[in-house]
Amino acid sequence: MLERLNSESLPHLPEDVESPAYDRSRVTPGIVHLGIGAFHRAHQAVVTDLAMAASGDLSWGIVGVSLRSPATRDALTPQDGLYTLALRDADPEGNEREQLRVVGSVLRVVVAEEDPQAVLERIASAQTRIVSLTVTEKGYSHEPATGHLRWDDPDIVHDLAHPVRPRSTIGILVYGLALRRERSLPPVTLLSCDNLHANGDTLRSLVLAFALRVDVGLTAWIDNNCTFPNSMVDRIVPGTQDEDRARVAARLGFEDAWPVVGEPFLNWVIEDKFAAGRPAWDAAGANFVRNAAPYERLKLRMVNAPHSAFAYLGAMLGLRTNSEAAATPALRRYVDDMMRLELAPTLRGVPGSGLDEYRQRFLARVSNPALPHLTRQVAMDGSQKVPQRLLAAIRDRKQRGEDFARLTLAVAAWLHYLRGYDEQGNTYSIQDPLAEALAKLLARAEVAATASAPSQAAHRRAMVVAGFRPVFGDLGGKPAFVEVLAVQWERLRTLGVLGALEALERDTAQAGATLPVSAA
Repeated sequence: MLERLNSESLPHLPEDVESPAYDRSRVTPGIVHLGIGAFHRAHQAVVTDLAMAASGDLSWGIVGVSLRSPATRDALTPQDGLYTLALRDADPEGNEREQLRVVGSVLRVVVAEEDPQAVLERIASAQTRIVSLTVTEKGYSHEPATGHLRWDDPDIVHDLAHPVRPRSTIGILVYGLALRRERSLPPVTLLSCDNLHANGDTLRSLVLAFALRVDVGLTAWIDNNCTFPNSMVDRIVPGTQDEDRARVAARLGFEDAWPVVGEPFLNWVIEDKFAAGRPAWDAAGANFVRNAAPYERLKLRMVNAPHSAFAYLGAMLGLRTNSEAAATPALRRYVDDMMRLELAPTLRGVPGSGLDEYRQRFLARVSNPALPHLTRQVAMDGSQKVPQRLLAAIRDRKQRGEDFARLTLAVAAWLHYLRGYDEQGNTYSIQDPLAEALAKLLARAEVAATASAPSQAAHRRAMVVAGFRPVFGDLGGKPAFVEVLAVQWERLRTLGVLGALEALERDTAQAGATLPVSAA
């Protein structure tokens, strides 16, 4: 039985395992982070760890907040906040390799659901200068198509009525900021690190909308003092598996209840707009810029969109991981074509992007055999991801009168995935904040299709689903989009994934390099 990783373990780690290069006993908390999951611990926490070592400024320790589950708190508290980051890839010969680092920037973890007042107090601490977030797209309680706060969201309704026990991300932030203002404390930076379009601007609008319902004076204070930088983070971080824990423990010589696994590649771009200082993240590889929008757009379209396409189509084929999907020739050709012919052209003017190189690098990253990223993990919460990853690019191409069939096939793949079973008959649950609404929507669409003439059934089905404005916005009223969606979805339903991909390739061969689509 191995001893548990903790502060006393650090001098006894193997020489090839990196560890904090500073005195952890001198670290003070300067960051409160909401959503302390694997993604945060694989980028912001480790970059903060490295920044403190590089700069000697130890005032940027992290207090992590788990919004619901106590699992991360229960894993890390006995370890004094320490955990292992395992960066995995393969060498040119295909041999798997792994680099381990024990990260020391996380000082403690609290659970908001158990003690929301403790979270508010920490946000309102004089030591806190940054409140950061990785709560996933669904954690913002907003409508994906419009970006507006969902006032009917149960957590938002609860928080407006219970200001001392908030449970939504937005409610926690607003009531924490209200406490800072009440105590005449300086403003803070609110830093979103989630895969959202204009994540800082989106967070700002949601916080101000909620604050306006609480206190007009608070709204003005936030608007005039706090900053909301936009940011972009790119690193593939699969969920930790039991075999990862066993492998890490064998190398460490200590038990780590929750190590994190990721790829060596990391790109973190942040707008340099901080209200009360920041860590020397740039000394650890982060890039500070005036405008993060081009980088965010690049990542959403050349990483997140193809990731989702691999995940939905791969899952329907019964493939377990995105690397297996990327190793399927027809699927890889399709995603490569989608990136090259439909996504890259929407990124004209992105400075220094090197789109061909970026595309090739993404395909190499997603093919990493040492990093099994589960298709169903990527497929979660599609209602929050599809609008910004796929539908936004479809709108751009449609406005220019350009083909969007490949992108629409990926959207249809999401809808096909929502049926809850793959082509081998394996069933799975749909994890999505709008799962109930989507199930009702698909049922209505099926009734409408059944009531239609056979030649009109596919179109009627697509028209009903595309009319769901929280996801599709105004696209449901665009006949060209509805028609292409009907064709691609029907092919998946009747021909299966490989048959639909083959049909798309035939369309391409017949039309030449592109598939002309009306801009109507």
